[in-house]
Amino acid sequence: MNEYRTIIPFIKENRWRYFWGILALCIVDIASLLVPQVIKRFADLAQFNQLTKTNIFESIFWIIGLGIIVATGRYGWRINIFGTARKLEYWLRSKLFNHYLRMDDSFYTDHRTGDLMAHVSNDVLMVRNSMGGGIIMIFDALFMTFFTIFMMISTVGLKIALIALSALPFLALTVFLMAKPLRERSREVQDTFSELTNEVQENISGIHNIKAFSIENNRAKSFLKINKLYQSKNINLVKLSAAFDPLITLIAGIAFVIFIIFGLRELMTNNITIGDFVAVIQYVGIMIWPMIALGMVVNTFQRGIAGMTRINEILAIKSKINESEEPIPLNKDKIEIEFKNVSFRYSQDLPYVLKNVSFQIKDGQTFAILGATGAGKSTILNLLLRRYDVTAGNIYINNIDIRDLSFEDLYQAIALVEQESFLFSRTIAGNIAFQAQSEIELARIRRSAKFAQIDQEIMEMPEQYETWVGERGVTLSGGQKQRISIARAHYQTAKVLVLDDALSAVDTNTEHHFLNQIKDLKSTLLIVSQRISTVKDADQIIVIQEGKIIQHGNHESLLREADSFYAKLHERQLLESQLNRNNSSS
Repeated sequence: MNEYRTIIPFIKENRWRYFWGILALCIVDIASLLVPQVIKRFADLAQFNQLTKTNIFESIFWIIGLGIIVATGRYGWRINIFGTARKLEYWLRSKLFNHYLRMDDSFYTDHRTGDLMAHVSNDVLMVRNSMGGGIIMIFDALFMTFFTIFMMISTVGLKIALIALSALPFLALTVFLMAKPLRERSREVQDTFSELTNEVQENISGIHNIKAFSIENNRAKSFLKINKLYQSKNINLVKLSAAFDPLITLIAGIAFVIFIIFGLRELMTNNITIGDFVAVIQYVGIMIWPMIALGMVVNTFQRGIAGMTRINEILAIKSKINESEEPIPLNKDKIEIEFKNVSFRYSQDLPYVLKNVSFQIKDGQTFAILGATGAGKSTILNLLLRRYDVTAGNIYINNIDIRDLSFEDLYQAIALVEQESFLFSRTIAGNIAFQAQSEIELARIRRSAKFAQIDQEIMEMPEQYETWVGERGVTLSGGQKQRISIARAHYQTAKVLVLDDALSAVDTNTEHHFLNQIKDLKSTLLIVSQRISTVKDADQIIVIQEGKIIQHGNHESLLREADSFYAKLHERQLLESQLNRNNSSS
């Protein structure tokens, strides 16, 4: 049960709810155990012709009274124990999700989305069941077993009670032998559920590619394979679980038959009364439930342990990027950035992506990074945003190492627009004002949309800014998604605006107009691009090749370097542009 250590703080916080729930459960059990005593007394009075109208009404009164106590108590333990289990589900799911939010990019590289979804759905559900129904069954089974034995001994003596309880050792052996296989099969089911969830998530996310390549049958076969495996694992678990409960019932039934045979003999020899016989039969019947419950407890807790083990494995992973315990405040009115001898590789067994990179970005400057695909451009941005930490060297903002800044200060100072624009399943207004902490302002949203050259198109939509964009912005074009992402960055009003090839889906006129507007903001602009038309007006341009800076200057100075990468790229892109214009005119 060491696996449940993660939820100890929750149990401590809600210990009184569990206490009152268990107390109500015990009261219900006591009331249930008193019913056979009422029936015993009634049977004995009837056997010896001592029944009176008063005795009959007393028995009826006790049965009704005990029934009311049982009904009230059951409501009490359901509210307290099941209700607390639901709170645990909320608490554990929130803990997992907040853990996801704190993790760095490498965590999401190593863990698939389907697995992470399975942890917050299926695994949490298994833990909830064990701490709800499992808690009820274990206390109910133990309490009922103990007091049923006590009542049986006090009613018919130790010898007869032991005969009635002859099944208990066999029950204990059965539970012991089946606990480990149940846990192992439960873990296999939950691991396969992760595989299934991941398969569904990937295929839904890539549905357009699946249809474009006409591989629906291929993906259907792939899903069928993992779905069949999940079915097989579940059937294996069901087979074991299905054998468990009947086996417990069989053991209890054998004990029941043994007592009836022995009890009838004792009744014939007048060693026990009819009332004693009826009472013990009722107690043996009551004992069947604790026996079954113990089997169910093992099943439920083994599933819960398997789920809790998987959750603990995720919670044990610590982010490689940690915030300083005593961060240095950042003055966001003026931002200057410096990379000093920065080298980086994604892991020890991989080559360096950046090698001894150094540059400075002054406040209010437009700084551009140019290079071919895979040169290391986006890695520079990942390091600036602390998605990863440098392998060697330092990155400074206002002469403060970014590792000494709070995440809040860092992300409030820098607004990022990525090449792959990600929109959330909400309205256009909600996407633009995504980071708003209070009620969103439509006037401010429209200003940002106008800045991004998207306001007019939004106003032509039927629902305008209340238009839902669908999952990942599926209802919008690539250019519209990029411009809404730019509007979102503008809405943030950060001092530094970073564009990671974020103008690739817009035409050159929109791009030119947008870049001119940025100059009026007097913000620091960092542009990453492969297009010279995007970077040519920058104050500084660095050219990255194989992780190294091979050129540094402005557009004019870089063009003067004959046979350089920049000059050749400029010439090639001018030629491509001319060819495109000729093709368009023809």
